[in-house]
Order: sequence, then C-alpha cells, then structure tokens
Amino acid sequence: MSWLDALVGETRARLLRLVRRAALSIGDLAASLGISENAVRTHIAAAERDGFVRQAGIQRSTGGKPARLYELTPDAEELFPKAYPLVLTELVRTLREEDGDRAAIERLRRVGRRLAGDVGRPRAEGARAVAAAAALLESIGGSVEVVEEDGTWRIRADGCPLSGVVSKDPDVCALAESLVAEVTGRPVSECCQKGARPRCEFRIT
Repeated sequence: MSWLDALVGETRARLLRLVRRAALSIGDLAASLGISENAVRTHIAAAERDGFVRQAGIQRSTGGKPARLYELTPDAEELFPKAYPLVLTELVRTLREEDGDRAAIERLRRVGRRLAGDVGRPRAEGARAVAAAAALLESIGGSVEVVEEDGTWRIRADGCPLSGVVSKDPDVCALAESLVAEVTGRPVSECCQKGARPRCEFRIT
C-alpha cells in the first residue's frame, strides 16, 4: 500500500489517480472503479472539501443529461511522489565535485538569500522580524515555533522542509540558515538535528 492509499483510502486514491490523467464524470469514475455512482459522489464530495478535486466543465452527449467533469487540483498534484529531493541532492553533489565544498555551500547560502529576498526584510526588527522568518519557513514546508530566551530567539521546527536532501547532505541546512539571517538581519547559528528525520533549529542573537 502506498502512503497516498494510507492517507485517503485505497478507493479515493484510485479516484485521484484517474482524475489526474483526465477530467472524468461520475459515470466514468464509477465504471473504472467498479462502484456505484452514489459511492463515487460521496468520494468526490470529500475530495472537493479537502481541495483535491474540482469541477472541470460539462461532458456533452447526444442523449441524456450533461454530466459534470472532475479533475485534480494543482495543490493535490503535490500528493504524488516528486523527484525534487533526488534532483537537488545530485545538483549539490555536482557543485561539490566541480567547484569544491566551500563554493557549493556558498551557492546554497545565495539561494537562501534569494528566497528571503522574495518577501523582503520587514521594517520592524526583533520579534516581528523573527516571526517573518518563521512564517517564510512555514510557507516552504516547515512546522515552526518561535521561542524567546534571554534576549535571543530560537526558531524550531518539528521537521525540515528540505528533509529529503538534508538527510543525505547536512550542509544543505546552510540554505535555510542564510534565509533566516537575511529576513531577520541578525546573526544566526544553525543547530539543526541531523539524521534520518532532520529537524530545523536556528538561534538568532
């Protein structure tokens, strides 16, 4: 069983795979899945509620009532496996081989600064700037909390938005570290937990 089957159930996962290929009607889906049209409507209603499918026009036919078509939403596309971690891992490996470790890490830092530049540094400093950095990490896939301790802040995450790469090459944390430093305008120390399930943590002075 795939993780998608475990997440939404085997039948609904099959439905999502079908509408990923083409926009289909309730009748088309019922025939392909081997279940009743009422059962398909129940799955479609739940998938629409969760933002996984959307209406995609009307199926015109020579007879009978026109049928609504359903397709996968762009957000739901992210439910399916992607090659991003593999590609980024190999990209970093190529940079190391061609330019050396130091140059590769500096390039990662530049990427982090460019990502931060997309939101711009907030005018406010201190806690509001730290909150902006935390929000940016959230937006790229982190699950973040901010803790203030004796005039310093710690941004902690229950995971890592780059975990698929960091687990193989911990130096990729430099990208997120420079992102936080750019947004906050303050010195940042990366103290992430490395390993099979990385967790982000940055200390901001």
